Amino acid sequence: MTKLNRRAFLATGVAAASVRALPPVTVALKTRPARRVLELVYDKSIGAMRAIDRIVP
Repeated sequence: MTKLNRRAFLATGVAAASVRALPPVTVALKTRPARRVLELVYDKSIGAMRAIDRIVP
């Protein structure tokens, strides 16, 4: 059995973490990011313009 030095231990840990993290990352890359749209509308109740931040897919 080979000795596990510090470098090999870190490499094993990084490989194990990347295996767990890659599936969610690949799913997130396939979907388009949502866009944020800022709209200015007139609000009669306050008698002024109001900014509305919407998320558009």
